[in-house]
Amino acid sequence: MKAELLRIVLNHYVIFFTFSIHKIIIVSGYKKIVKINIFKKVSLKGLTDMLTYSFADIGSDSLYEHLYKCIKNDIKKGVLEKNEKLPSKRSLAKNLGISVITVENAYAQLLAEGYIYSIAKKGYYVSDIKSGYIWDSSAMENEREKTSIKNGVEHINLVKEKMCDRIDEEFAISQARTEGRYIADFTKNRMISDMFPFTIWTKLIRQVLSEQQNALMTNPPSGGAMELRRAIAKHLKEFRGMIVAPEQIIVGAGTEYLYGLIIQLLGMDKKYGVEDPGYDKISKIYRCHGVKQDYIGMDEYGVIPSQISEKKIDILHITPSHHFPTGIVMPISRRYELLGWANQDEERYIIEDDYDSELRLSGKPFPTLQSIDVSGKVIYMNTFTKTLASTVRISYMVLPEDLAKRFYSELSFYSCTVSNFEQYTLAQFMENGSFEKHINRLRNYYQNKRDAILKELKSGSIGKYITIQEEEAGVHFLMHIQSDCTEADIIEKAKAGGVKLDPLSHYYIKNTEKHEQNGQENPYENTYVMNYSSINMENIKKIVQVLSELG
Repeated sequence: MKAELLRIVLNHYVIFFTFSIHKIIIVSGYKKIVKINIFKKVSLKGLTDMLTYSFADIGSDSLYEHLYKCIKNDIKKGVLEKNEKLPSKRSLAKNLGISVITVENAYAQLLAEGYIYSIAKKGYYVSDIKSGYIWDSSAMENEREKTSIKNGVEHINLVKEKMCDRIDEEFAISQARTEGRYIADFTKNRMISDMFPFTIWTKLIRQVLSEQQNALMTNPPSGGAMELRRAIAKHLKEFRGMIVAPEQIIVGAGTEYLYGLIIQLLGMDKKYGVEDPGYDKISKIYRCHGVKQDYIGMDEYGVIPSQISEKKIDILHITPSHHFPTGIVMPISRRYELLGWANQDEERYIIEDDYDSELRLSGKPFPTLQSIDVSGKVIYMNTFTKTLASTVRISYMVLPEDLAKRFYSELSFYSCTVSNFEQYTLAQFMENGSFEKHINRLRNYYQNKRDAILKELKSGSIGKYITIQEEEAGVHFLMHIQSDCTEADIIEKAKAGGVKLDPLSHYYIKNTEKHEQNGQENPYENTYVMNYSSINMENIKKIVQVLSELG
């Protein structure tokens, strides 16, 4: 019987029916194939039994990378629905004419990034990506037109070089090093060596060393290599909804160096306001530079605006999207209130510290203060130390246009403090999509670790004595222990058992001093900041046992 071809459109599927004596073969435009007996009832659900993708034009991608991208795109588009079972590795490999190893590597990457999940002895299934945040760089495509720095900003020649960094031999060793007397140190926020992308980093090093030898010997502009600054600008647009010119971005070896530049830009006569509680290192930096500072108390919405005015603050330093250590996220109303305060005086500015925005474990990242600032009052700060490693000392700031002009006219004699090797390796890492993959993998890893720790804490004997707060806050949460023991006693008992705790009270300055002076009980007593990034999961049961004996 001569085959006949019929084309129909059904639920966005373009389906071709080929009729033969024994079978109907259905081929969908969404690259799914299923063969069904002509005498059996046809089910559209069967269309997901097999996937087909073309490997004719994959560019520079490897086979597994191309397959990974194809499946990921179908998941993001909803072609593959949540909890939908994927073909087995063997059957998919046979259907596509590729090796099982290729399919296995593609599935492993999807699994690491949280796009799929596995059930033992059953197979792989599509994750519900809407319930948790997966970095989707296409989500910001319709942003407003890219702005640029207007007249007066020095032009920086675009440097079209790809460069690299060498990884020190001690890098992996230092990341894996732990304090021998502790089975768990909740005071440290650092990445374990297994999560650093050594393979791709090494590949990029070899590539740029081979292709960019002359460029490696060329000093970058004072603001940093333009290739890296363009990559950062692209990342900020896609991930944080920020539209900035590369010239507004200044790269430096750690935020400490960048704060020094800010102080020089704004003047030594300014008074800085810092959060109480807050990251003590910020206060130390300002003190070392000899500028005036004061502490601004916080309520459940962030820094208290009335205190900013009362203490005559000129420059406000805040972490609105994820405060450390409390985890507070500042609501939009409070953000506009602070922008209004800044607009009242030409010399007022807000320093927005967005130190771990990539590590929010659920939901979309909150918009930055910089992205809603229309008056050029926000200096945006971020770092790669939280997402790559503490030893990768690359941070950056985004200056408002007027401050960018001032930087190039007054401070451009400064040399960039980050080596060419590091800058151009990172630029390549971001441009080729490896940073996006790394972030998704990292977030999935931390989410699984956090869930495992909380499960053990809540199910153990200590569960009825603890209260968990801000468990979605990056790679730490707050744990309050209900106990008759003093905070000092609990810390010592935990230390004797090999667990180092980080009390929330240590992050308060003025409020703690006030209570101590008045002989009042510390309201933050026995609440601990639990940084779990470096915790070895093999020790979690022992850790919980130690904590259970603290009361």
